[in-house]
Amino acid sequence: MAKSRIDSLDAVRGLVMILMAIDHVRVYAGVPAGGPTAGIFFTRWITHFVAPTFVFFAGTAAWLHGRKVADLSRFLVIRGLWLIALELTVIRIFWTFNFDFAHYVLAGVIWAIGWSMIVLAAARYLPTKIVAVLAVAIIALHNLIPPMRDPSALLRILYYGGGIGPLAILYVIVPWAGVMMAGYAFGSVMELPPERRRAIAFRIGSLATALFVVLRWLDVYGDPRPWRAGHLGPAFVRFLNTTKYPASLLFLLMTLGPILLLLAWAESWDSKVLTTFGRVPMFYYLLHIPLIHAAACIVSLIRERRVDPWLFGNHPLDPPPVPPGYQWSLGLLYLVWAICVALLFVPCRWYARVRATSSSKWLRYL
Repeated sequence: MAKSRIDSLDAVRGLVMILMAIDHVRVYAGVPAGGPTAGIFFTRWITHFVAPTFVFFAGTAAWLHGRKVADLSRFLVIRGLWLIALELTVIRIFWTFNFDFAHYVLAGVIWAIGWSMIVLAAARYLPTKIVAVLAVAIIALHNLIPPMRDPSALLRILYYGGGIGPLAILYVIVPWAGVMMAGYAFGSVMELPPERRRAIAFRIGSLATALFVVLRWLDVYGDPRPWRAGHLGPAFVRFLNTTKYPASLLFLLMTLGPILLLLAWAESWDSKVLTTFGRVPMFYYLLHIPLIHAAACIVSLIRERRVDPWLFGNHPLDPPPVPPGYQWSLGLLYLVWAICVALLFVPCRWYARVRATSSSKWLRYL
């Protein structure tokens, strides 16, 4: 493998990619996104670490990639537009196995990463310290933006989300562009010797995690969903039940803090499986959705002796109601997840070797 790779970064990214597949199997299992039992809640909650890690490390990768390309901004704009196009076309078909573009197009996490790369293409011309300050300000202060009853299309894209015709905006640009900018500024840390970057990642991760606990306990700022006033579930569940859409300050502290602690720990890891997945994140993403969707069709065929039409609905955001009796048990969900992850390893290992040995510039975009 290329010597320029940082194994700890790839290992943590590979771990969250494996976790991501849990949530996407959950989509086709008909299991709700959180609640009513602790098992269902934590099946969803553990996957909350995925999107912040993807976006933050995409910024870090942009910093590291800037050492190898003459025009990083041009690369980020092209790759950002490419990701947006993939989200609105190929990935949308993989999610739904239908072509009903007139009524449903999802703007998901790949959409947000694409737009955040375009924002970063401009922001990178600023001094790195200024990028870091702006990133922290966006993450820390965006919860001051007041709710709006009927935002314009631009404001929906930037912050509020919702629908614009058939376009269903799940991931907005703010605060995700700030998360990517923070990851970009953190890239300078990843160029330091392992022990030095381990110490810095540990300090930042500890601070972010402690801030989450303190701010969440005070329950006065950082999330529109107060836990003390809630009535759904026990207190510890409400405490952890932060807002993802748009990602609140507390959601990002709750996820990025432990991820940076994990990054510090990962300096001592030696896992070929995790680093293999972590080296090919977009390739994995493009493979895992149709594989999981096809696996759900096979499970339906075995259980019902037919492929349930529900599996061809507008997943993951706007499918029809789950048919009576369809919902999987958590045991079946995790079994299908384990099988799919195992099947993904072989093609990901092959593609990681291709990328490491090929001189093709186009492979950088996948």
